[in-house]
Parts: sequence; structure tokens; C-alpha cells
Amino acid sequence: MFRYFENLVDPFVDYKETDTPPTRLWPFMLDYSQPFMRVFFWAGLISIIVAAVEVGLIYYMGRVVDLLSGPPAEVWQAHGTELILMAVFVLLLRPMLHVVDVLLLNNTILPNFGTLIRWRAHKHVLRQSVGWFENDFAGRIANRIMQTPPAAGEAVFQVFDAISFSIAYLIGAAVLLMAADPRLLLPLLIWLVLYGLLVRWTVARVGPASQAASDARSAVTGRVVDSYTNIHSVKMFAHDEQELDYAREAIEETRRTFQVEMRIFTIMDAVLVTLNGLLIVGVVGWAIALWMQGSASVGVVAAATALTLRLNAMTGWIMWALTSFFRQLGVVAEGMETIAQPIDLLDAPDAKPLQLTNGQIDIQDLSHHYGRKTGGLDHINLIIHSGEKIGLIGRSGAGKSTLVKLLLRFYDVEQGAILIDDQNIAKVTQDSLRSHIGMVQQDSALLHRSVRDNILYGRPDATEEQMIAAAKQAEAHDFILDLQDPQGRTGYDAHVGERGVKLSGGQRQRVTLARVILKDAPILLLDEATSALDSEVEASIQETLYGMMQGKTVIAIAHRLSTIAQMDRILVMDGGRIVEQGGHSELLAHGGLYAQFWARQSGGFLNPEAAE
Repeated sequence: MFRYFENLVDPFVDYKETDTPPTRLWPFMLDYSQPFMRVFFWAGLISIIVAAVEVGLIYYMGRVVDLLSGPPAEVWQAHGTELILMAVFVLLLRPMLHVVDVLLLNNTILPNFGTLIRWRAHKHVLRQSVGWFENDFAGRIANRIMQTPPAAGEAVFQVFDAISFSIAYLIGAAVLLMAADPRLLLPLLIWLVLYGLLVRWTVARVGPASQAASDARSAVTGRVVDSYTNIHSVKMFAHDEQELDYAREAIEETRRTFQVEMRIFTIMDAVLVTLNGLLIVGVVGWAIALWMQGSASVGVVAAATALTLRLNAMTGWIMWALTSFFRQLGVVAEGMETIAQPIDLLDAPDAKPLQLTNGQIDIQDLSHHYGRKTGGLDHINLIIHSGEKIGLIGRSGAGKSTLVKLLLRFYDVEQGAILIDDQNIAKVTQDSLRSHIGMVQQDSALLHRSVRDNILYGRPDATEEQMIAAAKQAEAHDFILDLQDPQGRTGYDAHVGERGVKLSGGQRQRVTLARVILKDAPILLLDEATSALDSEVEASIQETLYGMMQGKTVIAIAHRLSTIAQMDRILVMDGGRIVEQGGHSELLAHGGLYAQFWARQSGGFLNPEAAE
């Protein structure tokens, strides 16, 4: 039974992806709710039936009071069968209705609705560009991905568990009182108007207050995760207190916004108790007055009393459900600031996979300033022939990394074009472009998974033998066999920690090299690929790198000039432009910027701040 209801909706069902999800709350919720519409219909209908049954039971209890006014023997003889049938209904049919109601809510909607939103939100966010991620805290993005789905699920839950039930219950209560005596309806209607005004006042304030509190919580998560991610820097500079102050500021803002939220609930509770007192006195008092006038039976008084006491107990729950509903919608609205953002870097509508034949790169009048007037690249024209090895040097901020990012299409170029084998990379699919490029970065961060998973990231379909061969080429196999993590996993099964923190810088770099070796892409980008290696290992790895470069188009960024001296051509960048190019000896003889860098380097390292 549980499995049937749990599988009524598949949260991972195929759907039509959109680059521009709805940015308004209700269209957003409606879009995600499409697979649940049939379930929502039945959940709403059964919730209404359950409410009608509850009101009917109160009415029947009033009838039982009136029936008991006669002699017991006559009552049983005249109404015994009726009482037995009602007992069977209460013992069997009513629980069955309730079970179906809670199964739909607890086992179909709650687990699956949140899962569907989390899955689709994560899938959407993963499609965002590198630049999009660089503009936010990873912790805040993750927090919104995690807290939005349960908030949306809770909001939907309240619709069927409380809101539809309470509306049906109030309508049933009005019908019951009107059937007993229309005059009993008047105090209920007056109370209902005042209650509605209280709901309106509360809802108008709790939504924005909840969104502010949710945003403050996300900010705390972002700051805390930022500190943990950079814990080495925190400890190295002994800045524990500074980080605590940084976090305390956000935590205090979270407390302040939560206080504002809680004040609303306190005022709501105080007013609600007063209104419920008016309801009890109004309905029950009037029912007693009617009984004293002979216009109502004892059963009517009993039913009216039971009804108002039930409403008194329910109103706090209903109000809390309503405020929880809008509070959760506030959390969803805050989460939408991340998960409903349009994709900012798209494949062209007619994009086709890159057909790489030679690996020639043609950069035409390329300019990119990240939306500013300075920095980045300025009118770069360059042809890198198939199989050519290019060394790229320059001061920090000269534009080297920007060129690499644009080649990978982490950003769209602002002016000009990059062509690979005469195909504009803006017109091919991003995945096909990056599948033909291998890159080793200076920051050799790894996934918090096993060594095997990290190396196979380069080519998931590779065999175990191919993976080990790549590790051996990268001089990584021997130290990998000696690894053991706190859970006892060893060798290639050992986990490397967040961003590979359990490995040394050199070990991380060698695992990264193994991954790129395994990928065996025809275009190779090296960004300080051996910067974390000691001299002895670097000499060995250099041989591996030169072997990797054979037959490939290579761009290598380096501050250690000796690592690129053997390149076919060296490009010197400054101020976003290519100011010199040629072979090592040619550039030294020229006596320009490269020669100055070479003269000033210490131990083979470029001084990136060297003046002309």
C-alpha cells in the first residue's frame, strides 16, 4: 500500500526544460505542480469529504442527545439499527477515508513534490555559466536549493491538510447552524468577518517577514561555508575572531528578522483568543437563549456548543496553517532568486556539435571587458595552427585567463569571434566544445569523492587499466596505492576530501593531470600545470606533458618561463593585448618585455609585477 502511493508520481519524470523559468511565485508553483494535478484533485476532494464527515458527526451527536431524551428501551427499539450503522461508519469507513487522505499527503505529495523541485532546480542551476557562479556564495546557492523544496512541499501540504479542510468545515458549520436555526448563523458570520480581517493582516506581514528571514539564513550559510571552505587561510592568518565577527553580523541579522516574524505570530495569537471568546459566547449563548424560548432543542444546544468548541480549537491551527502557508511561500520566493534565474549562457538555437578535424584556433578581433571599460582583452587577433604549441605569459591581469575562459566559452565574447576549424564556438554546443578540450588548472581542486571517481571524470567509460595507465603517466599511481581515508577505504577507493584537501598540492595536481591524460582531448590548455610540483617530480611530469602534447594544439600559461621555453611560439600579453610573439631565442634577441621578464626571473619564475 505504501509503495503504491509513494510511486503515484515519479519526481524524475521527463519534462520540457526551459531557459527562462517563471519568475513570479504562482506561475512558478504551477509549473512545478503539473505532474501532481491528478493527485491534487483527489487530495482536495477527500479533504473536503473528511471535513464534511467531521461536521456531520457533530450534527449527529446533537441528534443522539435528542434521542436519549426518551425511554431507553424505546430508543433502542426505534433507533438501534441506526446507532449500530453509525458505529460501523465511525469505526471502519471514517478511518479508511482518513488513511487515504494522509497517504496522499504524507506519502505521495510531501516526499515527491520536494524531490521534484530539488531535482529540477539543481538541474537548472547546473546549466548556469561559470560567471553566474562566480557572482554568488556557493553556500547560499546550495542553501536555496535545499530549503526551497521542503518549503514548497509544506505550502502544498497546508493547502490540502488545513486550508481546503477548514474552508469545507466552515461551510459545513454554517449549514448546520442555519439548519438548526438561521439566527445562529449571525454570530458565526460576524466572527468569520473579524477572523478574515485578522488573517488578512497576518498574511500581509508574514510573507515579507518570512522572505527576509529566509534571505538572512541563506546569508549566514553563505558566510559560514565560505569560512569552512577557506579554513586553511583562516588558520594560517589566525583570523578566527575576524571570521566570527563576519558570521556574527549575519547571525544577528537572522535573529532580528526572526524576531520581527515572531512578533506577528504573538499579536495574531492574542487577537485570536479574543475573537474565539466572542464566537463561543455568541453562538452558544444564542443557542441557550433559543432553548429557553422553546425554539431549540437540547440537541441543538449540544451541537452548537460542540461545533463552536471545535472551531475554537481549530482556529489556532487554521491560522497557523495559513501563516505557515504564506511563510513557506516567502521561503520559496527567496529561493526563486536563485533557481528561477534565466540561463545566462545558452547554446545557439541551431547549435550543432563541434566537428573537430585539425584543431586550428582562429581568434578574430576579440575584445572582452566583463561589461566594464577596462581590463580583459582588447582586439586580439591570433591564429594557432593545428598541432602548434603556444606559451602564454604576462603580468597578472594581462588577459591570459580571460582568453582561456573565452576559448572554453565560460563567457560569451563581447566583440569578435573564436573559431575552431572554421566553426564559431558561439554556434556549437557547449558540451561538444568542452569535450574536445582538456585543461589542467593551477587550482587543482578535486571532487569530494574517490580517487577513481576523480580520474574517471576525464572519461567515465574508460577501463580500469586505462585509468591506472593514466595515473602512472602522471606519476600518481604509487602514492595513490598508499592512500587510506578515515573510513578505511584505500588506494583508488580512498576519498580525497572537499576540493581534495586530504592530498598535498602536488598530489592533487598529479591526479588532475591523470584525469586530463585519460580524457585525451585534441586541444590542451595548461594553466600553471606544474606549479604545485617539486623540481624532481616536475622534471618527470614535464616529460609526460611533452608526450601528451604530441599531435595536440596546446596553449600553456606559465610564470616559470623555463617550462615554456621549448614551445613553438611564445605570446607575451600586456594590457589585454599581444605585445610580442615568437620563439624563445627570437624574443630574447628582440630585447623587449619577454627579455626583461627572463632577466628578472628568479629560479625560473616570472615576476608578474615587473615594470617595463
